[in-house]
Amino acid sequence: MKAKHHKMVDAKKCDIFKGDWIPDPSGPRYTNESCHVMEAHQNCMKNGRPDSGYFYWRWSPRDCDLPKFNPQSFLDMMRNKSMAFIGDSISRNHVQSLLCILSQVEQADEVYHDKEYRSKRWHFLSHNFTLSVIWSPFLIKAAIFEDMNGASSSEIQLYLDKLDNLWTDQFNKFDYAVIAGGKWFLKTAIYHENGTITGCHYCPGKNITELGYEYAYRKAVELVLNFITGSEHKPMVLFRTTTPDHFENGEWFSGGYCNRTVPFREGEVNMKDVDGVMRNIELEEVEKAAGIGSEKGLMLKILDTTQLSLLRPDGHPGPYRQFQPFPKDQNAKVQNDCLHWCLPGPIDSWNDLVMELLVNGDKYR
Repeated sequence: MKAKHHKMVDAKKCDIFKGDWIPDPSGPRYTNESCHVMEAHQNCMKNGRPDSGYFYWRWSPRDCDLPKFNPQSFLDMMRNKSMAFIGDSISRNHVQSLLCILSQVEQADEVYHDKEYRSKRWHFLSHNFTLSVIWSPFLIKAAIFEDMNGASSSEIQLYLDKLDNLWTDQFNKFDYAVIAGGKWFLKTAIYHENGTITGCHYCPGKNITELGYEYAYRKAVELVLNFITGSEHKPMVLFRTTTPDHFENGEWFSGGYCNRTVPFREGEVNMKDVDGVMRNIELEEVEKAAGIGSEKGLMLKILDTTQLSLLRPDGHPGPYRQFQPFPKDQNAKVQNDCLHWCLPGPIDSWNDLVMELLVNGDKYR
């Protein structure tokens, strides 16, 4: 009994989000052969990525042990439960990693998808566990005029005082929710509040006040968290912090690429300003809301994946978002993906953190 108590004391001062990527000879937990739910864009091995060193690392917090995700005990914990990932395509990437790890124990049945295959729901029959991903890139109400390739025909209209009811209408069904905002707030957008246009982010020539993405992001995160802390329904909620990209020498649309094959060490890379700003908003707002929530019996935790993900420039598809991108010409012009994560890849470690927070959440801030 004494030893167990000692472990609790240790965990109190442990930050599972501060640590290092250490070599892990055991390699990936699944392959593109053993998992059938990964999206083609993230199937880096099948698409011809030649190196495999990026499989052989695991996230190791400095002051405590982080157990490897155990698919069997996760499914046992989720018996008769429902869990949702709510956010943009990174949340979809995250849920696919989880499905791949779980598929080593039980394959899920896909029971729903929307027209664009952005929102989906799966059922694990033998555990009666329902897992969903809900595509809500802003978490608040938005009118988006983009095709599936990201080409925009008009500015995004963002309603800073209204939530996206796609997820709020389903919220009462969930026992667990992993929610994330992030990158979409950097796009050009017109802001609406109280039925009028109040400003924008990056809309030159429109004669609208430039309020900036920070203004909208803080309002959105506040609104989301107020809804959660104000709800009669009390699922366990993890708010995942923003995801850094690793484009070098350009952005996704201007020839940026990511061809590194090993992790950075601490101190070798600095967080981009936008990621730092967004993460600070997330940390501040979640800390405030978690205080309010705990008085009402709500468990709300931060899933702070930003810094540990920043250290993994080697984990992205790069040109291998497409099948065999260099069939004849090694110098062919291709679009790189340095934002999403290869499966298997570093994003699998996010699920080690999710499981630890679900099992031992009360130990951590």
